[in-house]
Formats: sequence, structure tokens, C-alpha cells
Amino acid sequence: MTQRLLRADVPTDETWKLEDLFATAGDWQNELDAALADIASVAAYRGRLAEGAGMLLECFEAMERLMMRMLRVGTYAFLRFSQDGSNPVNQGMMGRMASAQAKVGSAIAFIEPEILALPEGAVEQYLQGEPGLGEFRRRLERILADRPYVLSQETEAALAALSEVFGAPETIYQLAKSGDMLFEPARDSEGREVSIAFATYEEKLEISPDAVLRRNAYSSFANGLKRYQNAFGGTFGSEIKKNVAMARVRGYESATHMLLHGQEVSGEFYHNLLQTVQAGLAPHMRRYVELRKRVLGLDQVMYCDIEAPLDPGFQSDTTYEEGARLILDSVQVMGDEYAQIVQSALEGRWIDRADNIGKSTGAFCAPVYDVHPYILATWGANMRSVFTIAHELGHAVHMVFSSRNQRLVNTDISVVFVEAPSTFNELLLAQHILGQKCDRQMRRWVLMQMLATYYHNFVRHMLEAELTRRVYALAEEGSPVTAALLSQLKGKILEEYWDGVVQIDNGARLTWMRQPHYYMGLYSYTYSAGLVTATLVAENLAQDGEAVAKRWVEVLKAGSTMKPLELAKMAGVDLEDEATVRRATDYVGRVVDELVQSF
Repeated sequence: MTQRLLRADVPTDETWKLEDLFATAGDWQNELDAALADIASVAAYRGRLAEGAGMLLECFEAMERLMMRMLRVGTYAFLRFSQDGSNPVNQGMMGRMASAQAKVGSAIAFIEPEILALPEGAVEQYLQGEPGLGEFRRRLERILADRPYVLSQETEAALAALSEVFGAPETIYQLAKSGDMLFEPARDSEGREVSIAFATYEEKLEISPDAVLRRNAYSSFANGLKRYQNAFGGTFGSEIKKNVAMARVRGYESATHMLLHGQEVSGEFYHNLLQTVQAGLAPHMRRYVELRKRVLGLDQVMYCDIEAPLDPGFQSDTTYEEGARLILDSVQVMGDEYAQIVQSALEGRWIDRADNIGKSTGAFCAPVYDVHPYILATWGANMRSVFTIAHELGHAVHMVFSSRNQRLVNTDISVVFVEAPSTFNELLLAQHILGQKCDRQMRRWVLMQMLATYYHNFVRHMLEAELTRRVYALAEEGSPVTAALLSQLKGKILEEYWDGVVQIDNGARLTWMRQPHYYMGLYSYTYSAGLVTATLVAENLAQDGEAVAKRWVEVLKAGSTMKPLELAKMAGVDLEDEATVRRATDYVGRVVDELVQSF
């Protein structure tokens, strides 16, 4: 039976180097105390923003300095918790950070109401009269766009003070997921017991070529989820109700309107993207699953078979060092500056790839403006893990380019665009491998990996988005959000999408419990926006080469100085055009065609 390591037993070279942030936890505590003391430097401007452009600039600069300190201490606590959420010390750090962030939020809550209280046209006069404010233009534009929805200073301060409470649904979900949930071991085809955790199931067992192990693990995983369904239904429902209530308090048309307003996109764009991607991709993905049924000789494709390897005899096993070299080779086409960032990440311990008890599942990249990003992943010793790390390195490159060329205030990337650079980096890796002299099996495997990416981002995450859309619609009408409702809706959505090609059982209906995206507003659909952009930019790169690479780097350097759809247009992609979106789904269809022909 395979045993997972305790964090203390993990080899150092498999972990990230948190010493780049703070040498010790004591240093972190000292900086947190200093940051809290620094709140006064911003609070000193309360009631003074109407005195002139210079005063507003000073306030913004003081706030930015405070935010930089809070970002550093906050990321450190988050990374400690992510590497081992079962550790009480790390839990305590996260608790102290949540309290500190609430204090900061309450102390600076006066800024937006004071700016909005300025006479009409005053902000534009400030911008014209004080050149230094130019770098804060986007921030000011977004504040002015919030004018109809900002409450009084007192109310905003009270809401900010409650931020820790408002974050409780996600906190409880993550604590239970990383520290409490246990799963019964599963047996493989030879009768051996294999331990199960969130990370090992999603990274290894869900794609196991051993059908007995894959299905047994799925059953064990589903049974483990089932034991927590009412608790997670409660956290999910609380998150939805929180946003519905907040939208009403602020005067938005709905929670969906509120969340899309924050993303700077329209409801029309959101609904059209959901519809176009689902309708355009479903026929291709059904063919992909039917191919799996034929090749694997399955009587019925179960939900746990969707990602079963089509060529189980082909071993994609690799070492971390080999995978790192492959990634680095794949990004050379983007130029020296781009490649150097990737090399620094791979060699400088920006990446935590270990698997240990208490570690967060999935993968992410966390920015630290004045240091470097940090990447969490679970290394599976296979090419799938290589693609996962390539994806997160795409985020890292974006963050580094943005922070090198923009102030902190202009590095807050919209979620509508943020997945484009990461998915683009995956496609670079795929194009690099396909461009080499590889045998038929390797080429076929890469096509399957590309389709795995499209499945995750265009299907799994988009169907999460469809669930979110329906849940918010029901919640706005006053319907209670319960585990039973969520499972019913999830099952219906899956049945509609797969149209009988995949058997939807109770385990599939419980998959709403697997993703933290539901606690991140309308996040899930943005994967599709990013994937459309990445797909078309990668296609253009294959055709036009250096010019496209240079333009993409300039887009990454722009940070958040433009709205997300404007950034996509700068890269040559019009996300509001349905024909553009269909070009991306048609591309997926061609990948499926080639894969079908290869068998």
C-alpha cells in the first residue's frame, strides 16, 4: 500500500523556497506587525482626498506600499497553508492573515467613497494636473465605474471589517478538504491496496490505465465525498446567498451582474460564450468519448472512464529533470526574455511538486510582486504533470512580465484573461513535441494530452460554469441551495451535455464538491475565454512566428492597464465575435479527427 509522506519528510529539492519571502516564521510575524502598524500611513489621508491631486497621489502611493507588504505576508501564510493545511501552525498563520486583511480593508475603505464624493469631472482634472496619477488611471476608472454601487463610508468600513466572515464558506471548504476528508483505499487489478487522497485521485488514479483500480478508486472517492455532501452543500449555499445578498445591498440587478461588473464584461458576452462553447464543442467531445469506448472495448463509458488513457500500453513516464528540459526547449520560440523567466522558475525552486499529507490539491501559481511567483503542483512522474507545470509556468511568465513593467496597481489581471497565458504555454509544449520527429504513438499521446486540456477547460470547467449559472438563477428566485439540489442540477447538466454517451451515476452528480472555483465568483467560465485566446494565438504563432511572439510578450507586459477583452484584441482575438469562438472549437474538432484516424 502506497503511503503519503508527512511534510517534514519531503526532500527539499521538491519544495518551493519560501526563504525568498521570509527567512523564518519569526521574520514573517515581524513584517505582519509592521504592516499592521503601517495602516496609519494610509488612514492619515481620511477626509483629505478633496484637497487636490497631490494629496490623492500621496494616498495611492501609501496604499500601494501597504498592499505590497500585505501581499508578501499574505502569500507566505497562504503558501504555508497550501503546503500543509493539516499543520496547526499554518492554520494559525492563515487565521492571523484573515484578521489582518480585515483590519486593512476596513481602514482603507474610505478611499473609494471619498473619490466618488468628488464633484463631477474632478478626477479628470486631477489626472490632467498631476502626471504621477497617470499610472493610477485604470484604478480610478474602475472606481468611477463602481459609483452606482458604492455605499457610505461607514457601511463600506463595516463590510470590509466582516471580510473574514464573508470568506468563511471557502475557508471551511478548504479546511475540510485538506485536513479532514479521508477515503478508503482501493484495490488494483492485482489485489493490492492503494491509498486515496484528493491529489492522488485527481493526478494519478483518475487516469490510471488499470480499469479495476480506476473504477474502484472512483467508487471510494465518491463514497468519501458523499459523507461530506451536506456540509459542502452548506458552504456552497452560503457562498451563493452571500453574493446574492451583497448584490441587492449594493443595488446590482443580480449577483451575476455584480460579479461580471467586477470582471469588466457584459452579461451578453458571458451567456454567449457559455452557449457557443457548449454547443460548438459537445459533438466533438462526444466523438472523443465514443472513440474511447471503441478502443478500450467498454460496454458503457462511465464518468470515471472519460480520462482513461486511450493507449494504456504507451508509457508517458518521465523524470522531473527531463520534463523541465522539454518545457524549456518549447519556450525558446518566444525569445530570450521569456525563456529566461521559465529557466529561473525551474532552477530557482519556485515550484513545490511534492505529494504530502495536508497539501492542497490541484495546481496554482501565486504572485509576489517584488520577489517572484510560486507554483504548487503534485508531480506524477508522467507527461501529464509536465503539461500541468508548463501551464502554471505560463502564469508565472505573465506575472513576471507584468510586475517588471507595471506598478503593483496595474498587475491585477482580470480572470477573463488570466488563463490565456497559461494555456498558451501548454500549447507551446504540445506544438514543440509535435514538431519534432516523434513516433506515431508519441504524436497520438500528445493529441490526447491536448484534448485532456480542452476537456478540463472547455468541458469540465464550462459545465461548472453552467451549474453556477443555474444555481444563481434559482437563488435569485429564493430557492434554497442544498446538496440535493446541487447534485440534481449537476446530474442534469452532465446528462444534457453527454446525451447518453457517458453514464451519469451518483458519483458524477457529486462532482460539484471537487472544485474550489465555486467560491471564486464566476471563475469557471473564464477558462474558456482564456483557451479561445490561447488556441488562436498559438495557431497564429505557428503560421507567422516571431511577429506573433513579440506581440504576445507585449500583451503580457501590459498587465491590467487594459480591460480583458481589449487585451485579447491586442493579441489578435475578438472574444465577442461568435465566429472567433467557433474557430477555436473547430480547431478542437480537427484534433479529434486526427486522433480518431490514428487508431
